[in-house]
Amino acid sequence: MADYQHLYAQSLNDPETFWGEAAQALHWDKPWDSVLDRDAKPVPRWFVGGEINTCFNALDRHVEAGRGAQKALIYDSPVTDTKRVYTYAELRDAVAAFAGVLRDQGVQKGDRVLIYLPMIPQAAIAMLATARIGAIHSVVFGGFAANELATRINDAQPKVIVSASCGIEPNRVVAYKPLLDEAIELSSHKPSSCVIYARPQAEAAMIPGRDIDWRTAAEQAQPADCVPVKATDPLYILYTSGTTGQPKGVVRDNGGHAVAMHWTMRHIYHVDAGDVYWAASDVGWVVGHSYIVYAPLLAGCTTVMYEGKPVGTPDPGAFWRVINEYQVKVLFTAPTAFRAIKKEDPEGQYLHDYDLSCMQSLFLAGERCDPDTLYWAREKLGKPVVDHWWQTETGWAIAANPLGIEPMDVKPGSPTVAMPGYDVRILAEDGSEMPDGEMGNIVIKLPMPPACLPTLWHNDQRFVDAYLTKCPGYYLTGDAGFKDADGYLWIMSRTDDVINVAGHRLSTGAIEEVLAGHEDVAECAVIGVADSLKGQLPLGLVVLKAGVERDASTLGKALIQRVREQIGPVAAFKLVNVVKRLPKTRSGKILRGAMVKIADGAEWKMPATIDDPAILDEITEALRDMGYAKR
Repeated sequence: MADYQHLYAQSLNDPETFWGEAAQALHWDKPWDSVLDRDAKPVPRWFVGGEINTCFNALDRHVEAGRGAQKALIYDSPVTDTKRVYTYAELRDAVAAFAGVLRDQGVQKGDRVLIYLPMIPQAAIAMLATARIGAIHSVVFGGFAANELATRINDAQPKVIVSASCGIEPNRVVAYKPLLDEAIELSSHKPSSCVIYARPQAEAAMIPGRDIDWRTAAEQAQPADCVPVKATDPLYILYTSGTTGQPKGVVRDNGGHAVAMHWTMRHIYHVDAGDVYWAASDVGWVVGHSYIVYAPLLAGCTTVMYEGKPVGTPDPGAFWRVINEYQVKVLFTAPTAFRAIKKEDPEGQYLHDYDLSCMQSLFLAGERCDPDTLYWAREKLGKPVVDHWWQTETGWAIAANPLGIEPMDVKPGSPTVAMPGYDVRILAEDGSEMPDGEMGNIVIKLPMPPACLPTLWHNDQRFVDAYLTKCPGYYLTGDAGFKDADGYLWIMSRTDDVINVAGHRLSTGAIEEVLAGHEDVAECAVIGVADSLKGQLPLGLVVLKAGVERDASTLGKALIQRVREQIGPVAAFKLVNVVKRLPKTRSGKILRGAMVKIADGAEWKMPATIDDPAILDEITEALRDMGYAKR
C-alpha cells in the first residue's frame, strides 16, 4: 500500500484523482459531472452532478453481492438483558419496511424526519430508512430536555418525529414521550405525525390522530425502494453547540459523506468487509452517525450497538465482555470511558476474565486524551491505542495515526498527523503562519475533504461568519494548538466557549442562559474546569440581584436542578457558587479565560484590560472553596 506521505501529498495536490478513485468503490445511480466544483459557494462541493443513495450502498449493495447472510448489526443491551443480531438481508428488510411507514406518513425526498431514540436498533433503522427515501434525518440525543428538543424541532421543521416510550439508564427508566409531548407543545412547528416504538419498560400515552405505533405501522406498510438523490443533497442535519447557545445545524451531504466514510474504514481503522467494528458511543452524537451506522455498513463490516455503560452494567469488565463475545477487531470510544474503567479497576483485574486476542486496536476521540489514560490503556490491553481528533463539523478524523496506511510512532498527547484531504495550518491572529512548536489558531485550507460540512441548515451566513470569515480561504476549527517539527499536531484548547464534557460538546453560553433565567440571579459566568474523569466539567459562578439574600447551598441545588431540566443530565452541571462580582474588562467582557486558568491551577497573568484586579482574589477564594484553584 502506498505510504502516508505519498497519499497525503496526492490528496492535496490532486484531490480530484484521489477522491475520484475512492468513489469508484460505491454504487452511483448517475456518475458525477465533476469530482470537485471549486467555484461552489459558500465552499467547494464534491461529486457535483452525481446521484447516489446512501442506504443502498450501506445495505442493498452487500445483499446483491451475495453477502446478505453476513451479520450487519449486533444489538447488545445489558440494561435490558437483550441481544439481537440482524444480517444484512434482515436489516435491509427492516429498513425498507420502516421506509414504507415514513412514505405512508407523507415523507418525500427532501423532507425532514427528527429521530429521538435511545441506543436501540430502531435508531439505526430509522436513520437508514429516512436516507432510503431521500429524506433528511436529524437525530437528537435522548438525554436532551424538552426545550432543547423544541429548538431543534423549530429549526429542522420535521414532517415526522420518530421516538420511543423510553430510554433506560443503569438505575432508572427515562420516559421519552412526556418530553416529546412537551417539546411539541413548546415549538411553533408541529409535525404531522409521530411514530412511537413501544418498549416494555414504560408505556407511552398516544395522542389519537397524531401518534402511530411503530410495530403496527411497519407490519402494514409496503417496503419502499431506494430513491436516488443528488450527491450534494443533505443526508442529515446534526445540531452542535454554538457559542450563542443557539444550536448550529451541521449539514452532511450524501455523496462526499459516503465516499469518505467508506475510505476511512480501511485506511484509518484498518478494517475490511466482514470485520466486527464497535464504536461505543451514541447515535445522538456524530461518532454514532459516522461509526455506529454509516461507515461500518458502507464498508460491509459488522457494527455493534451497545446500550450500556463502560462500568456499572454490570462491572468494569463490560467492554471486555463485548469484545470477547462478538470478536471485535477495533473499538472506538471516548477517553472518558477508559478513565471510568481505570477508576473502578486500576489494576485491570477484569481483563483477566476475557480473551481479547481478536482485538487489533483501540481508537479514542471526542475530547483530548490525556497521556496517563493512553499509557494505561496501552499497557493493560497490549494493543495500539490511537488518539485521533475530529469534529461534528468534519464527520471524520482531521488527524489520526492511519493504521491502514502506515502505522506511525505515537506521541502521547498528540493525535498524530493530518489525514489525507486535510491541509492543516497553524495561523497567528494576523493570519500569518506560525513556526513549528508555536501555538495559534488551527485552520484547514479550503477545499475541505469530502464529508465535511458544506454549510449550516438554512443559514449560509452563519456558516460563513462562524467558520470562514476570520481566516479567509480557511476553515476555522475553533481549536488552538501547534504543529511540531515532525508534522504532528497538538490540540491544546478551544478558542470559544464550547467545553467538552465526556466527549459531549456543550456551550457554556447555553448553561449561562439557564442560570441567568433564575429570578434571584443578576449575572453569571460558566467556565469549563479540568476533571480527571470527564475531561471538563461546567462550573458556574453567580451574582445575586441586589437586596436578595439566599442560602448558597439551597440556591445551588435549585440552579443545578434548573440546568438538569432545561438542558439535561448530559450537562453534568453540579458545581456552582455565589460570588459578589465577576471579573471583567473595562468594556464589560467577563474574563472567563483567566478564571479557567485560576481554577485549573495553571500559570496566568493579570489581564491588562481588567477593570478591578482585586476581583480575581475574591474569585480565587470562591474557587478554592469548591476545591479548585489549588496553590
